[in-house]
Amino acid sequence: MGGASTDETVDHGAGGRTSDLDTLLRLLDLDERQPDVFVGEHPEQVGSRTFGGQLVSQGLIAAGRTVGDGRPVHALNAHFVRGGDVKAPVEYHVDRHRDGRAFANRQVTAMQGGAELCVMLVAFQDFGKGLEHSVTPPDVPEAESLPRIGDHLAGYEDKLEMFSKALKPIDMRYANDPAWILKQSGGTLEHNRVWMKADGALPDDPLVHAATLAYSSDTTVLDSIITTHGLSWGFDRIVAATVNHSLWFHRPFRFDDWALYSTESPVAAGSRGLATGRYFSTDGRLLASVVQEGVIRHFPARR
Repeated sequence: MGGASTDETVDHGAGGRTSDLDTLLRLLDLDERQPDVFVGEHPEQVGSRTFGGQLVSQGLIAAGRTVGDGRPVHALNAHFVRGGDVKAPVEYHVDRHRDGRAFANRQVTAMQGGAELCVMLVAFQDFGKGLEHSVTPPDVPEAESLPRIGDHLAGYEDKLEMFSKALKPIDMRYANDPAWILKQSGGTLEHNRVWMKADGALPDDPLVHAATLAYSSDTTVLDSIITTHGLSWGFDRIVAATVNHSLWFHRPFRFDDWALYSTESPVAAGSRGLATGRYFSTDGRLLASVVQEGVIRHFPARR
């Protein structure tokens, strides 16, 4: 999952936003160095390699900047090739594959020093009328009745240092016990359900809302793989790395409103785990769907 600084360290900036959300918005404000080549920076709070959600969200912004207003993103598929150097900027090279009457297709290659980090296909389509249905969301408590992520991390700062010190631009409210608390009770869980939204107001640009959701989609999604086995980050020796990440946007939304991220893992095999996720609005509409595959290796303690 993506980590967070504790609530006590959060400052509020313009528009009631947290300073961490302001940092994310600066990360999404890419610099176009030459036509169709954009450069993105890293935040100060980084792990050992570039966060996958950062690559996906910045890559989406780069693609969208070449499409223009009025044609929303409807799908992206990203394949991660190698880990990024958190001390160096990332270049996003956009190839314009198609500009049709209703569709636009882009390929985005994230690069450092001439080496590929991630390759993304991003599709844009006019939002039209047609058949509509969606699955029923799970029944969970309302977001505002649940504790913030910082409350769940309190007392676990040493075990979960990477999460505790990481950037926290997303307000996350678990509707079930997170992996590390579940671990203490000896329980297992085949799903995870977390309310999410930007931790403050976002600009009106729909591309920014889509990119912020994309950033959040790389948090908690792999949790169900390990909670199915009663394992937890920080307590068990687990090595995890995302292999690929796909995201479909079904309906317009604002991501400074609450959305329930409901995830589960249908399979783990061959040192890989597959996780699926769905974002539901507070009135039960399915907003977006996620599929992520990760390398998951567990090294049990010797007895």
